[in-house]
Amino acid sequence: MTKILSSRFNRRLLLTALTFTTLAASSIACANDFSPEQSFHFWPGNLVVSRSVYDNNASNVQVGQILPINCAATTGGCSASTGAPYDGTYPYVWNDVLYDPAFGITSRIYLDQVTPNGWLINSLEVPNSVHPYSPAGQLVTSFSSKSEIGLHLSLNHKYLTFMGYVAPVNAVDVSNSNTPGAVDPTNPVGENFYRAVATVDGNGNFDFTETNAYSGNNGRQAILNDRHGANYFYTSGNAGDGSNPQPNGVILGAGAQFITPANLREVAQKPGTTTPLASFSIAALGDKADKIGKDDNFRGMTVFNDVVYYTKGSGSNGVNTVYFVDTTGTACPKGVGVPVAGAPLPSAPLSYNAATLQTTGLPTNMCVLAGFPSTPVKTATTLSYPFGVWFADANTLYVADEGDGYSGGTDLYTHAAAQATAGLQKWVFNTTSKRWSLAYTLQTNLGLGQPYVVRNYPTGNNPGTSLPWAPATDGLRNITGHVDGLGRVTIWAITSTISGNGDVGADPNRLVAITDDVKNTSASVAAQEKFVTLRAAGFGETLRGVSFTPDAEIPKFGWH
Repeated sequence: MTKILSSRFNRRLLLTALTFTTLAASSIACANDFSPEQSFHFWPGNLVVSRSVYDNNASNVQVGQILPINCAATTGGCSASTGAPYDGTYPYVWNDVLYDPAFGITSRIYLDQVTPNGWLINSLEVPNSVHPYSPAGQLVTSFSSKSEIGLHLSLNHKYLTFMGYVAPVNAVDVSNSNTPGAVDPTNPVGENFYRAVATVDGNGNFDFTETNAYSGNNGRQAILNDRHGANYFYTSGNAGDGSNPQPNGVILGAGAQFITPANLREVAQKPGTTTPLASFSIAALGDKADKIGKDDNFRGMTVFNDVVYYTKGSGSNGVNTVYFVDTTGTACPKGVGVPVAGAPLPSAPLSYNAATLQTTGLPTNMCVLAGFPSTPVKTATTLSYPFGVWFADANTLYVADEGDGYSGGTDLYTHAAAQATAGLQKWVFNTTSKRWSLAYTLQTNLGLGQPYVVRNYPTGNNPGTSLPWAPATDGLRNITGHVDGLGRVTIWAITSTISGNGDVGADPNRLVAITDDVKNTSASVAAQEKFVTLRAAGFGETLRGVSFTPDAEIPKFGWH
């Protein structure tokens, strides 16, 4: 069991310049430092990394088990009658997704407090069904769901927020289940579980707010607006796992949501109809509308200068790009623009016409950020895959691109290594043209397409795919950053992976960092900057989100 560093030593770490070239990678222990009898504290200036841990229980799935769960009770039907080809043994169990496209298993969530240079201080286990009792409730993630448990500070920096499922540990197919208040009978997963937003304060105290949002798919990230008397969440995610047309509850619970904290224990909560925050349709760009609700497959998000930003980087509908919520209705008459100066943050759900929900969907109140891609996925000749976003200042935006996830042949490694836009993109705003432009993409020493060794992991080829087990970095997902007084920005990021695993979301991945000059726009100068691996997930682990620790006082220089 790890111990909290002394405050004197911790302060010395924070005052020391971050010299990443001297840092060595270290693996994360499967620590659990939380119990009702123990004191826990997040120390200001440290990082928090969310980690999912699978228990490697062979009985989680039986060979030949018919999946998805309870599929026979739905109109969506079951996968082939031969049943699951693999039991619950890690990592072979993730090959079952080749049989059941909805496959996943819920797992415990840990919040690892680490120093900015990657040293583990302690770990806080999120309450769950096998964890010591928590009066607030419990929450799990789906182990192989790569877009989950992103971490954010509330706008006053007092709380960390993230999303998960109100379900037991080791439950199958929860990530594609319905929510109880938005059941789609065409969804082949015949079980219902609430999603929930979690908050945790500096002393490790949890609260959970259940929601019917993201039925058929997953809630991914949440940010609490707790400024100036406000008290509501902005969240991102995806919804739907059934046929078209989708029920109203699925359409209303997709994408960007506006959720009011419950302020009750989970057992006393009764979530009602979901309340969308924002929506986008490619019809705003003059294109033929997609399947209703599927343009809103949002992943990353941030709030900067009182504007809520989202990213979309996957799916066959919509535009893979960076968006913002327009609270004025004037920022983008043709679907593309920049925020109006002085526009307020959203303070109420999006209004909509229930009578036209099935025909035209939700109204569009979002814009593609000018300069970013605006061509729909279905017609784009090149695609980007934006995930995490972080503003260094009003004119400098860092975007994590997770790569295209290609693992369809023996060229998977060389394909990943050749990607030009995967990694950390730096975008610069032109105040004259009012557009953003890509300055360069940081990749040096990120190891794109370079397979690495995981202790106790299988070697050779996966029998389920006939491709190598060894993971390699494919790009970046969630990020956070800090600008020092000299204008040097440090970005911490969670890597995405490719491999021959049946589900690459289950690959052990890494926490990396890089330092950049905010004012630099030269690609040749940026090429000298190098990523360093700070932590590596071990056997049966994945890393998901990264944030600074909750702190009642906002730091002098910008981290958010």
